[in-house]
Amino acid sequence: MNFTESEERIALRKAAGDLGRSYGHQYYLERARSGGHTTELWDEAGRLGYLGVAVPEEYGGGGAGIGDLAAVCEEFCAAGTPMLLMVVSPAICATVIARFGTDEQKKNWLPRFATGEVRMSFAITEPDAGSNSHKITTTARRDAGGWILSGRKVFISGVDEADAVLVVGRTEDAKTGNLKPALFIVPTDTPGFEYKKIEMDLVSADSQFGLFLDDVKLPAEALVGSEDAAIAQLFAGLNPERIMGASFSLGVARYALDKGVAYAKDRSVWKGAAIGSHQGLAHPLAQVKIETELAKLMTQKAAALYDSGDDFGAGEAANMAKYAAAEAAIHAVDQSVQVHGGNGLASEYGLGTLLAAVRVGRIAPVSREMVLNFVAQHSLGLPKSY
Repeated sequence: MNFTESEERIALRKAAGDLGRSYGHQYYLERARSGGHTTELWDEAGRLGYLGVAVPEEYGGGGAGIGDLAAVCEEFCAAGTPMLLMVVSPAICATVIARFGTDEQKKNWLPRFATGEVRMSFAITEPDAGSNSHKITTTARRDAGGWILSGRKVFISGVDEADAVLVVGRTEDAKTGNLKPALFIVPTDTPGFEYKKIEMDLVSADSQFGLFLDDVKLPAEALVGSEDAAIAQLFAGLNPERIMGASFSLGVARYALDKGVAYAKDRSVWKGAAIGSHQGLAHPLAQVKIETELAKLMTQKAAALYDSGDDFGAGEAANMAKYAAAEAAIHAVDQSVQVHGGNGLASEYGLGTLLAAVRVGRIAPVSREMVLNFVAQHSLGLPKSY
């Protein structure tokens, strides 16, 4: 058992962090406020191999695990340049295709995931299903050797940047007539596929969209893997999503904490002493540091379990990590704003926009309440409550 990271991952963290800081938080805010995207940073990160660290080597990637990709995500966020599409495209979509895709799908998509050339969104949430993925109504029916896909999705990230969307639908079991989940790759220029931006009170370079699939015709090869393996395929993507979501929150927590600590060291109000010398500010900042480090340990445990092939064990740890990291990020931003006083809400200090943004970690990719339900039922053995 080892609680320290390898020299290779530490070096990877530094390199990714240096790249993020070379762009900086101001770059990110300018893109976000203008409705733009972090395209330049994404493309450079792809060229340097940071987005493809978890893609198998035979397809041009780094051949590492989700733990290394999560480290890259965390460092970009800690540098003030978060890229939400990292949680989706290389983590969920590339992982699912690498584990379950056909040879042709792997050859077509994975080399481009490795370089960041391709971006793929992930669509599971529906207006009337919410957290209950068993209620999704997007359905696919066979047609002339292919598929026809119909339904709606909501709160899907980065569709306007994506080349394709990995859509979770349902197909009819020929034997039972029951609907079962299935995953389809849908290029965003496919006829019948439409998307509409959802206006959000968030300052983010990654937008949210509603999807409308109106009898979208797909070839047979749009189906990822086997119809009968869809549940396994789905969870192969959801565990990395939670691990990456935790890393995203951890990075934001570190960014906010660093800002708060720096200000507490420099700001002087009473008798020439730095405000950080007062326990009323020092202790809450220390608390945030402890919470962040504990959440980081659980995130690393979740990644290690997933990379070892223990999907069930990773599920418990990934949910706990996502919960803990989201709470740490909220506390970090809140305390950093408080340390700054009025300056915490001034645009110059780069904190005010995070107050709403960090709340997303409590909601997505799975709500805090559903994490507690999971832990109560699966970790504690209590009766199912929903």
